[in-house]
Amino acid sequence: MAPELVQTAVKTTGIVTKPATVPSRAYVTFLAGNGDYVKGVVGLAKGLRKAKTQYPLVVAVLPDVPEEHRKILESQGCIVREIEPVYPPENQTQFAMAYYVINYSKLRIWEFVEYSKMIYVDGDIQVYDNIDHLFDLPDGHFYAVMDCFCEKTWNHTPQYKIGYCQQCPDKVHWPAELGQPPALYFNAGMFVFEPSLSTYEDLLKTLKITPPTSFAEQDFLNMYFKDIYKPIPLVYNLVLAMLWRHPENVELEKVKVVHYCAAGSKPWRYTGKEDNMQREDIKMLIQKWWDIYNDESLNYKGPVAAAEADAEPVNLQPFIDALSIAGAVQYVTAPSAA
Repeated sequence: MAPELVQTAVKTTGIVTKPATVPSRAYVTFLAGNGDYVKGVVGLAKGLRKAKTQYPLVVAVLPDVPEEHRKILESQGCIVREIEPVYPPENQTQFAMAYYVINYSKLRIWEFVEYSKMIYVDGDIQVYDNIDHLFDLPDGHFYAVMDCFCEKTWNHTPQYKIGYCQQCPDKVHWPAELGQPPALYFNAGMFVFEPSLSTYEDLLKTLKITPPTSFAEQDFLNMYFKDIYKPIPLVYNLVLAMLWRHPENVELEKVKVVHYCAAGSKPWRYTGKEDNMQREDIKMLIQKWWDIYNDESLNYKGPVAAAEADAEPVNLQPFIDALSIAGAVQYVTAPSAA
């Protein structure tokens, strides 16, 4: 049976007023080790600056991030916060990618309760347009972009084996004999959330009794937040495989956030030798990332001036239009866990 579609009315003029004092908000990313991923975070910091965000970038770093890298991040205006690693229970480390294990440490960001709301972005993401309006989404939900099931990393799943993908559910229908289709599944490279100590403590408690799965913390977050998950348009997290798996769903000129997670697509490691990496759209996006990374005018120049004294109107209509269909937001209710 197809998942139930729920209509939620959107009542707004599309214009909100920015108060003189806004709640404490921030972007946050995660960094581990002494490798070259620090370049991705530097690029992200500069991209957010070019997009004229009014909020800081917090970098949650593990103890193994060297002091040299921390200073680089601080020089780019980042707020560096050291966190302790979070490991899954013993013998639960057989995942699709070995490095996924350390990603459970991302759960620590729910401890950052000095912020009322945060937008998490992976270090291999670049923000090309201002997305501060996502902070104004209603509280009490977990917002993220739906993932794609078509890449080989999903070959252990029934979705991949039968060719079903939530990005095009009408192309290959979920077989009735398999029961309910899978709950909507998000990519955890970017999401909007509210820090909470009670949620953090429950996340760790739940992790201890959760069986291991192939995509580690991404599967875990999908399981934990399935009842409050609300999809947002893919312009807020374009996974590059969408360009060749579902090109009909992509309007590249409208994309605000690009996730360089396809094999060979990390701009600072790009060789063009891996599959699909010689596509013209990929080469354009690689160059677009480097243009920001190399732009010295985007280097951090110190604290900005005091907040504006007067309220300033902010046009949210483009975002509302993207979420709305005839004045209503559609989302799919996730079935309860088996």
